[in-house]
Amino acid sequence: MAKEDRGFASMPPAKQREIASKGGKAAHQKGTAHEWTSEEAREAGRKGGIASHQRQRAVAEDA
Repeated sequence: MAKEDRGFASMPPAKQREIASKGGKAAHQKGTAHEWTSEEAREAGRKGGIASHQRQRAVAEDA
């Protein structure tokens, strides 16, 4: 079996969603799933935007 033919990433997208859905449901049942508050989501989006712009700036400076 080739290395590329193994693992989660090599599965069809529908199969990946099915497996991920089971994991999410199990985490919620167990009580260990994280649910984002609007404040947490806002902060995460802000950090992502900052990181994205910093990468763009670094690429522009190298060019």
